[in-house]
Amino acid sequence: MLKKTDLIEKVRLDALTDGVFAVAMTLLVIDLKLPESFHPASATEFLHGLAELRTQFLVYVVSFIVLGLRWMSLAKMSRRHETVEDRYVHWSLFHLLLITVVPFSTMVVGRYGAFAPPIWLYCANTIAAALVAMRMVTLTAPHIGPEDALDRRIGLTVIIVVSLMVLAFSFVQPHYAMWIYFLNIFAPAVRRLVPAPR
Repeated sequence: MLKKTDLIEKVRLDALTDGVFAVAMTLLVIDLKLPESFHPASATEFLHGLAELRTQFLVYVVSFIVLGLRWMSLAKMSRRHETVEDRYVHWSLFHLLLITVVPFSTMVVGRYGAFAPPIWLYCANTIAAALVAMRMVTLTAPHIGPEDALDRRIGLTVIIVVSLMVLAFSFVQPHYAMWIYFLNIFAPAVRRLVPAPR
């Protein structure tokens, strides 16, 4: 039997989670800027300068989508119960720690995406966050039900598989590897292929 001191009000954890996601998603855009030394003399030069940001913009969009999907999944879980155990809070804080690293890994890929190691860093960050989130789903499975738990596991598995594909492709063509992250949009289709738990 859990003691009352082992439980934390879920609303407090939800507020922290929302705040961390909001800040992390906002920080993503900070690296999306033209260099200080950029002084275009014509509209063509300006458009060329904007085009040079395509890698940073791509990584920004991918990161925003991945964070948005993670937040949506956590928000759906939060409706289910009013308190959570300490171990869930510990895993949740670890998850938020990994989420706060996403703006850094996004910046690194945005600046140095022509090389494979920055992509490895981004993939490691994404995979680690998904694995921790998978543990959180396991801890909440009795509260959210088997079908919701399966939905979350499938979404997280798709993120992990896509990240591994990006990682593998980065050895061959790092400049285009991040585009593979857009495969995450097919997670709902994958879910429809998996039979519902009985």
